[in-house]
Amino acid sequence: MSIIRLRDCRAMPWKNGMGRTRELAVYPDGAGMDDFSWRVSVAEVDSAAPFSAFPGIDRHIALLDGAGFTMTLDDGQVHALHTPFTPFAFRGEAQVTVELLDGPTRDFNLMLRRERVHGELVLWDVPGRQVVDDAVALIYCAQGHVDTAEGRLLPGDAWLPVRSAGRVTLGAGALALVARVQARGH
Repeated sequence: MSIIRLRDCRAMPWKNGMGRTRELAVYPDGAGMDDFSWRVSVAEVDSAAPFSAFPGIDRHIALLDGAGFTMTLDDGQVHALHTPFTPFAFRGEAQVTVELLDGPTRDFNLMLRRERVHGELVLWDVPGRQVVDDAVALIYCAQGHVDTAEGRLLPGDAWLPVRSAGRVTLGAGALALVARVQARGH
């Protein structure tokens, strides 16, 4: 079964040791920080600690819980991550400082090794059937429920679809964050 329950994923320190994350999935299976092609995790941000640097990685982030935070990137770009479930992309090389808006937050993260893969983080927010094509690497239920071929996802659950998985159904009021990943050259 390829349903992953966030509550079953152990908390691990960030690469820089200044926060915690729970890894939902990594490809290839068992890959470490230096050799993954893509990785999905949920991070807990409870202080103004800087983000870890990930050279060669394209990062996508979306707020899950809390008031959010303001990200200041070393190129001067400032992004307020305060609207839940709205993806924001940035380069992993960027030095990112954080200012919490009002207490701890949790955020969803997709990391893509630029030389191997490309992709995006998208929000599915329309109830009913959604097509799961070959680019869908992971579906995360953020709100409500999502019915898959292997069972129902509740908030905090993720599903790794098998190729040609077909369709999933979003319940009324459901929101799903979808990691779309493709090999370079596609």
